[in-house]
Amino acid sequence: MRTPKLLTTIRTYSWKLFAADLIAGATVAMVALPLSIAIAIASGATPEKGLVTAIVAGFMISLLGGSRVQIGGPTGAFIVVVFGVIVEHGYDGLVLATFMAGFILLMAGYFRMGNLIAYVPEAVVNGFTIGIGVIIATSQLKDFLGLAIDQVPADFIDKLPILWEARETFSLPSIFVAFTTMGLITFMRRIAPKLPGLIMAVGIGSALVAVMALPVDTISSRFGELPRQLPWPKLPDFSASRLVELFPSAIVIALLAGIESLLSALVADKMIKGQHRPNAELTAQGAANIASALFTGLPATGAIARTATNIKAGGKTPVAGIVHAVVLLLMMLVTAPLAGHLAMPALAALVIIIAWDMTEPHKWGEYASARVSDKGLLFLTLVLTVLVDLSVAIGVGVSIGLALRLSKR
Repeated sequence: MRTPKLLTTIRTYSWKLFAADLIAGATVAMVALPLSIAIAIASGATPEKGLVTAIVAGFMISLLGGSRVQIGGPTGAFIVVVFGVIVEHGYDGLVLATFMAGFILLMAGYFRMGNLIAYVPEAVVNGFTIGIGVIIATSQLKDFLGLAIDQVPADFIDKLPILWEARETFSLPSIFVAFTTMGLITFMRRIAPKLPGLIMAVGIGSALVAVMALPVDTISSRFGELPRQLPWPKLPDFSASRLVELFPSAIVIALLAGIESLLSALVADKMIKGQHRPNAELTAQGAANIASALFTGLPATGAIARTATNIKAGGKTPVAGIVHAVVLLLMMLVTAPLAGHLAMPALAALVIIIAWDMTEPHKWGEYASARVSDKGLLFLTLVLTVLVDLSVAIGVGVSIGLALRLSKR
């Protein structure tokens, strides 16, 4: 089925459900604000692109999606892909690739390909997720340590010597702010998990920069003042040669968006004991990425961390996701100048925490005790993701995984 969950849940909707969705949506928006900005910056884009994506794509994913509680927007898994596309093809190339990926996802939903997620080996998913976490964490070392580097290369192998050569340019104030923020995030998670600890920690870390007059970069000092409105939608510039050139990137974006959104929906199903509609979810992801590209945003997908936050905050229906997008829009209109004071080391600490969470360290023991074939497949996918390319890692991992499954039969 491709019927949006919103149409199903609205039949029995009530003021009680709306109150729960309103609180949950506002809570998720508080978490999504710093995350969206940090992910955009880590991806090589300007900070407002993350907010635009969370607002536009987040609204579309909740409006048309196949899950009751899925929250969409920019995610850490896309940082590596987006950074690479921007470096190679420019930001306009990323917008066109995202636009194309949206139509690929629409076709995937139409032809009911959502059920194919069951054929992607779990070891492959775990391997490239850990690999992405490694790449994301190393990409943030420049701002975390305050290193004097003009541009960090996208390639992992090229990145390491550049970081090592700049090791003596580290900034003690940047390190202080970064570790303070990281410690506050960890502390808030333990003592008050229901509070918006992420934005509180990043806010406190950034406030230290202002109060103590620390020589640390902020969003405003590096990117200028954040806009206080959404851009007007427009079609991306394209030509036949440009479409052919960016088609491989569009395939990778569509594949990653589809896999991550369906995995997030599966995790949500386990938490609420529900049943999502995979083909409706793919259709929603397609519409969301087309809309995001029209507003010159980033690729978007279902976000596992924000979806889990929504559930824990009491979200019951897709209305919570719509509220989250509306609240983010209001925050952009009203609090954009305040967001410009967020410190870059504080945001880097936040992204490194995201990268650590992506690797799911609590499951490492389970991976170590798995079958030899699964361990080998996980390790191969991880190495290919870090050292070669994400698309190569997924292609090789899925091919070998399916071959192993067929050989057992």
